[in-house]
Amino acid sequence: MYGQIAAANALSDVYAMGGEPTFALNILCFPSSLPLEMLREILDGGYQKIKEAGAIIAGGHSIDDPIPKYGLCVSGMAHPGKIWSNATAREGDLLILTKPLGSGITTTAAKAGVITPEELAPSAAVMATLNKGARDAVATLGASACTDITGFGLLGHAEEMARGSGKTIQIFAGKAPLLPGVLSLAERGMAPGGAARNQEYLQESVTFAQDVAPALQSILWDPQTSGGLLVSIPERDAGELLKRLEEPCPQAVVIGQVLPREDVSIRVIH
Repeated sequence: MYGQIAAANALSDVYAMGGEPTFALNILCFPSSLPLEMLREILDGGYQKIKEAGAIIAGGHSIDDPIPKYGLCVSGMAHPGKIWSNATAREGDLLILTKPLGSGITTTAAKAGVITPEELAPSAAVMATLNKGARDAVATLGASACTDITGFGLLGHAEEMARGSGKTIQIFAGKAPLLPGVLSLAERGMAPGGAARNQEYLQESVTFAQDVAPALQSILWDPQTSGGLLVSIPERDAGELLKRLEEPCPQAVVIGQVLPREDVSIRVIH
């Protein structure tokens, strides 16, 4: 599962630009003190996802290192005139999010022993899901702008889109799709350090309505691993895109809208 999640995360950047992955290189740090069977399973998980993406693993690099690390360097192809940008959102667009939020919170809770491996399983399954199905659905309609939600959290990546596009984005916090149990964990203060760093970095660019609960704010700052796509699409096409996302991304929802530029990049309402 670790290998699958790492590969899905690495592939996500190509999908977020409307591209097709072609080949990947394994990047591996692994301690000689751990069993080789564990190493084999990690690499096999990565291979499974690269194969699912229709790409190939063309080699890689490995070193002996005390802390296990695994990722992939992925290359892909896209038509020059059809590459999606994260800086071209248009006023009036709706924003659709294709995966639920909270993977940073659930993995932090798992490391702390607060939740069991069985309780973590739904989060792991979401992280291991490729954004290929979402990319395919969006490609049939086109997008004004697109990005994937990873380490900067929903608000961080939305802020990049707003700033790059010269617009303000309004987020509907109450519409946010959440992983099972995440809200309860957030209410207990179970947040990774990256969430606080995201908030500190962007606090001058984001405002919250008074009725957005602190726990929900924490989830919006939560750094994601292999999160979904955030798609800016004309309002006339949003309903059709949601229909096309029903099978590959059943929790996809309209999470916000693009407004004229204001004094902040992001406004969060309930």
